[in-house]
Amino acid sequence: MSSGAGRLRIALTKGRLQDKSVELFETMGLDCSPIRSPGRRLIHSIPNYPLDAVLAKAPDVITYVEHGVCDLGVVGKDTILEQGKSFYEVLDLGFGRCRFALAVKEGSDFYGTYKTRRIASKYPNVTRAFFEKKGMDVDIIKIEGSVELAPILDLADAIVDIVETGATLRENGLVPIEDVAQVSAKLIVNTASMKLRKREIEDFIARCEGELERRI
Repeated sequence: MSSGAGRLRIALTKGRLQDKSVELFETMGLDCSPIRSPGRRLIHSIPNYPLDAVLAKAPDVITYVEHGVCDLGVVGKDTILEQGKSFYEVLDLGFGRCRFALAVKEGSDFYGTYKTRRIASKYPNVTRAFFEKKGMDVDIIKIEGSVELAPILDLADAIVDIVETGATLRENGLVPIEDVAQVSAKLIVNTASMKLRKREIEDFIARCEGELERRI
């Protein structure tokens, strides 16, 4: 299997989700000091629990779990929605909360025209699925950087992007007009691992659930 000596392997999304994951694991009693001081190491062993952590970018977390080199992963629902999935999504971890929103220039009437609208987004698959549900034909423009620029430069009629507070939108004269999807961090599990390592994985999930319930 993916880890040696009976240890599970979990891929953690670098950045804020990694930090929040470590906070959760520490309150569960796991010694996460190797992750907090990673140095140049890429795989970090939890000393007091049979778990190794791999720190990765969000899309790679999904890749590692899908291919079975990691048994579990922590990744945002935004990445899951964009990339699709062939794994089990077993637990909402309750952190990393935000939303996908459709936003336009303040004062513009997005739905009040028959022309094909152009939508800029870093998330073309999420955007396509949203407008397909509405039965609307749109042109989707993939943007890698600040999508807020697209309506300002008249490249697009609207954007679909992650929104937390909405401050960046307001500062650039944009307003959200519709929520597309809610986002938070999810615990995901490789489909084969769930069968072959059911007991160990269910123990870890139960520990996570127990701590999350105590937080409510």
